[in-house]
Amino acid sequence: MKNILVTGGTGFIGSHTCFSLLSEGYNVYVIDSLVNSSKKSLLYIEEIFRRKDIDISNKLRFFEGDIRKKDFINYIFKTALKEKKPIDGVIHFAGLKDVAESVIKPLNYWENNFFGSYNLIKSMKENNCKTIVFSSSATVYGFSSDNLLSEDTQLKPINPYGSTKLAVEKLLNDITQDANENWKIAILRYFNPIGSHESGLIGENPFQKPNNIFPAIINSAYTKEKLKVFGNDWPTKDGTCIRDYIHVMDLAESHLKSLNYLIENDPQLLILNIGKGRGISVIELIKTFENVNNISVPFEFDKRREGDVCQLVADNSKLKSILNWSPTKSLEEMCIDGWKWKNLNPKGYL
Repeated sequence: MKNILVTGGTGFIGSHTCFSLLSEGYNVYVIDSLVNSSKKSLLYIEEIFRRKDIDISNKLRFFEGDIRKKDFINYIFKTALKEKKPIDGVIHFAGLKDVAESVIKPLNYWENNFFGSYNLIKSMKENNCKTIVFSSSATVYGFSSDNLLSEDTQLKPINPYGSTKLAVEKLLNDITQDANENWKIAILRYFNPIGSHESGLIGENPFQKPNNIFPAIINSAYTKEKLKVFGNDWPTKDGTCIRDYIHVMDLAESHLKSLNYLIENDPQLLILNIGKGRGISVIELIKTFENVNNISVPFEFDKRREGDVCQLVADNSKLKSILNWSPTKSLEEMCIDGWKWKNLNPKGYL
């Protein structure tokens, strides 16, 4: 049985991935600083299993701390070894992820996202753990054309957040150049994860005003405050931006599939786009949300937001080919599950 360390494991994507790992029988060690997340997400994961009469209390361990502190990371590796559950692999989510904030506070993003990752990778090497799935982002592509984005598309991030993600990718690429090291690495470039676990017990819980469109839609549906849609003059069929939305549970599943692939195959560097491969406009998303949940979302158009791009849609053919898997959940399911989370947890994890 494998033992996996998940950094940033109490966050939105991290918590859903922990659920998927535990569902597959993995033992999970979680690191999180709790700066932008809540430990309660893990308690609710335990509750989901408890409702199925499954006890996971001995399979899930939480450590509060910061991956910028290498001694702390080493302590967890040593603890796992002492408990005779040596860490076999890492799924790395921990980091800051607000694009707008990264422009204002670039040093914070480089320190947290790059230096933290460097510490983690160095600690992994010292503890002979050389399997890692890294949470990257479609922001590494920067401005896009009208075409689907493949893994070979030019990498040219336009903000510090994207730059830090690309820098970690380059670091991971560099350490695979030494054939004697035998690293197994998967870099997953996310598009737009939305939704929540179908139970409604875990979901997205932004501590600050959300910058992403889906939690903003949910808030407007709930509070009836008008949602700002940035731009209705884009060269699309309805004038609004097009994005590739993927259910967070599909995204979590992609980590599990990638991890299993690395474990079962020879050392390599694997880079995959994680998206549905289907472009959805902001208006389409709003209308779908309204229809499936039978609720109105008040909105108004505003001017284009600096740094936004017209279209970001994944070419996910490599994902399908290598992992023999593709996302299955529909846009309707994403909207239903996201709204269920909000109604059951109007204040998030508070």
